[in-house]
Amino acid sequence: MSFLLGKAKTAPQHGHTIPRLELCAAVLATELGRTINEQLDIPPENMHFYSDSMVVLGYLHNRVRRFYVYVGNRVDRILSFTKPTQWSHIPSESNPADEGTRCVNACDLQESMWLNGTSVLTEERSTSETERYPLVQPTHDLEVRPEVQVLKTSSSPSLCIGAERIKHFSTWKSLVRGIAYLKSLAIIRKNPSVGRTRQVTPELIEKSRIFILKDVQEQVYNEELRCLRESKAVPSNSSISSLTPILDQDGILRVGGRLNRSNFSLEERNPIIVPGKHHVARLLIEHFHAEVRHQGRHLTEGAVRSGGYWVTGAKRLISSILQACMKCHRLRGKFSHQQMADLPPDRLEPCAPFTYVGVDVFGPWSITSRRTRGGTALSKRWAVLFTCLVTRAVHIEVIEEMSSSSFINALRRFFSIRGPVREFRSDNGTNFVGSTEDMGFQTINVDEPKFANYMLENSTVWRFNPPHASHMGGAWERMIGTARRILDSMLIDMKGRALTHEILTTLMAEVVAIMNSRPIAPVSSDPQDATVLSPSVLLTQKTSCPSSVCCEHLNQKDLYRHQWKCVQVLAEEFWKKWRREYLLNLQTRTKWQKPQRNLQEGDIVLMKDRSVARMEWPLAVVNRVFISEDKLVRKVEIRVVRDGKTTYFVRPVTEVVFLNSPE
Repeated sequence: MSFLLGKAKTAPQHGHTIPRLELCAAVLATELGRTINEQLDIPPENMHFYSDSMVVLGYLHNRVRRFYVYVGNRVDRILSFTKPTQWSHIPSESNPADEGTRCVNACDLQESMWLNGTSVLTEERSTSETERYPLVQPTHDLEVRPEVQVLKTSSSPSLCIGAERIKHFSTWKSLVRGIAYLKSLAIIRKNPSVGRTRQVTPELIEKSRIFILKDVQEQVYNEELRCLRESKAVPSNSSISSLTPILDQDGILRVGGRLNRSNFSLEERNPIIVPGKHHVARLLIEHFHAEVRHQGRHLTEGAVRSGGYWVTGAKRLISSILQACMKCHRLRGKFSHQQMADLPPDRLEPCAPFTYVGVDVFGPWSITSRRTRGGTALSKRWAVLFTCLVTRAVHIEVIEEMSSSSFINALRRFFSIRGPVREFRSDNGTNFVGSTEDMGFQTINVDEPKFANYMLENSTVWRFNPPHASHMGGAWERMIGTARRILDSMLIDMKGRALTHEILTTLMAEVVAIMNSRPIAPVSSDPQDATVLSPSVLLTQKTSCPSSVCCEHLNQKDLYRHQWKCVQVLAEEFWKKWRREYLLNLQTRTKWQKPQRNLQEGDIVLMKDRSVARMEWPLAVVNRVFISEDKLVRKVEIRVVRDGKTTYFVRPVTEVVFLNSPE
């Protein structure tokens, strides 16, 4: 190794970066190589170049990115004489060219690397040099152009519509008419003489229908069509092999079947096969479903078959379409419901009779109020039924009119006979609301969150059920039906006799006696247990079998010795049987046994309105939900817009039909 030629240049003061100066040094090395090649006839491929700049080596080995003009021109000059494999990296401390950029004493020049080189130059070079010199931070290098991504789109001509294009249509009529318009435009383009106002004719509609069905079959049943065109049998693993498919004169796949000898029309004998999983099948079923005015699955499927189409898997597809049809939901959608709630505490705690009371009014009855010269004057009477929610005893008061004042008088008579009441439950009738306001009672709406645990011990509390929620007051609503049946049987025997206020009051007293003597638990067939658990046992303290009464802390002698102990024994016997025989029978849920989806704010529902037909029931939006203690929603506040006015209603979930959710 010996020194042959050396050259250095002074760098300009401004406008150059370190990578640019390193690149200029590489250009200078290439020029020295050209000089040696010209003067000494040394081939360029026998030369090897070194640089201590990884940036420059990355420029020379780059095959991906493009450079700006300054760097690009110099890289081209270098690569026009050398190859990237002829360039290698050398550490800066071992680079002889660095001596030309530093001050060196004359006495040290003879022993410097500038003249003697370094041992790195004599080492064997690796064969994988090109893999070690990538671009250094190309995203931040200002000399490298930004990477531009170019996308190539290739398209091939096709005569098919394509499933994706068909999905843009929502109805069968719009799809057929759209294809017909395209065909019409194509005819005008080919034959301008036909005019630009060509109308869509029935013939064009029929051709468009055939074109769509053929396209759908080509997409799904391509193999079956190929076999039939080649006069081969349909593959046995085909989903339509049982239909014995055939091709008609238009090339459409039809059902072969076993009715070919019948006198039916072609559409009925050999209907067109439509794949049930294609969007066209859904459009066809929705079309015929609207044709039969949104009737059930059976009529819709019959209309599809009569129209000349055989949709594979039609029953399942029709069921899914009917379940999503909003108009069908409005016509036949089931009312919402929720799991039957737990019994309230006021029905599970032993207490004095009529401490917790359910109230309702029923009637009216026409009675003879006074006699006149021309006959009799008639008036109406109603009855207020008070039901003890614990003992199931009843009390009935007759009122003269459906007003708050008349109901208050009935309450006063009830308080005088049965004593104070801790809590009333009733529906949201106007007579009840007015009575509570006049008497100063505190009113509570059921399930209101801020009033859920609010109770008063020494004053009367009135708890209202939501409007139209008679099932929430079944404990007293059912008693009204029983009272009506008993009273009707009594009035049968009074045909021909005038019903007066006195007779009606007497009959109501007898009705109360009969209802209070009814068993509230199954009657035992054990002869040793002859006592029947009824409300009258606790109210009248009378029983026909006193010898069967027992108590843990009272013996049989106390029953005859002290009258007050007799009363206590009967009361404790009642509550003992009440817990064992009556209360346990309330454990099961006879209906609404599973939790359902909770209605949520924003849900669209149909509000039941008994005054109009179902199709005129208003649409409503759930504005607020009332969550019970078990995290289930049984009452909602809905918003209805009528004639531009917004009205809010509180309804139980059993009075609304769920239609759609914003989610």
